Amino acid sequence: MNCVQGPRVKLSLVYSPAARQVREWSLELAEGSSIAEALAYSGIFSEFPQLRVDGMAVGVWGRRRPLSYPLKQSDRIEVYRALHIDPKLARRNRFKGQGTKSAGLFAKTRPGGKAGY
Repeated sequence: MNCVQGPRVKLSLVYSPAARQVREWSLELAEGSSIAEALAYSGIFSEFPQLRVDGMAVGVWGRRRPLSYPLKQSDRIEVYRALHIDPKLARRNRFKGQGTKSAGLFAKTRPGGKAGY
């Protein structure tokens, strides 16, 4: 870990272990610290040991980055969990459950008009 005296950067680390659950850490590290160093410093692996897997996906402000990426002031590190279902497929399934008459463009129709117009 980069513990040398000098300029420090404040940043946040965010992980969502499940839907509608978010865990956030506020960190202050030496300027130029990497994502790997921030993860180790935060203690995320003691709280979520299942993350200690090769190929862990992380990003900064929604863009995927390698663990060696140097951090800057106010960066937001995001730890991504694996998807269980493709988002497009999930949306399609939700739409099927709602029915074509009650969702989206098809919810409001003029009398005698075509669906979606």
